[in-house]
Amino acid sequence: MSIVMTPFARARLFPRDGRATAIQDCTAEEFVRRLNEELPLKVLPGYAPFCRLHVHRNWTSTRCSVIPITDDNRHLLRSAYEARTREELPVLVRWFEGLQPPVARYLIPILYSAEQMAREGSPIDGDWGIVGCLYTMEPEEIPMAPITMMRNALGVEEGGSGVPLDRQAYLRSVAFWERHANWR
Repeated sequence: MSIVMTPFARARLFPRDGRATAIQDCTAEEFVRRLNEELPLKVLPGYAPFCRLHVHRNWTSTRCSVIPITDDNRHLLRSAYEARTREELPVLVRWFEGLQPPVARYLIPILYSAEQMAREGSPIDGDWGIVGCLYTMEPEEIPMAPITMMRNALGVEEGGSGVPLDRQAYLRSVAFWERHANWR
């Protein structure tokens, strides 16, 4: 099984500006090499048959991507309409400013099959393509954000995967994201 970095993930996980929310202390090439050489602690099923998540202990100084919302930090929440790429429609996003989470214990790359990558118009030269990565304290998946679920349901022409919305998964996601936010 071979894992490759997709251009979409490279821009988000290893941006040129060196932002603190990116993967730290290694290059995209070093990251991919490690994923191909090291067996994951476990493999989690993704939200669709073409998706899987590999759980690895964090070997970097990358910090958790999500922070619980409390009465003490709620005033640091910010929001804006943003698109992940030029082709996507902007959606409402929310994040913390002025907080720094702990170093994550786990890195959980999100992988799509080569067949799905081709379906989405981004063929890869490998079996699995990295489309994202979660930085967590527990070796478990963080629920996909509700807006990402909606985008996926819109189809590949709108930057999604074409997977229909699962109402119960969506409600679980809302319950989580009402109490948590990303940081910048």
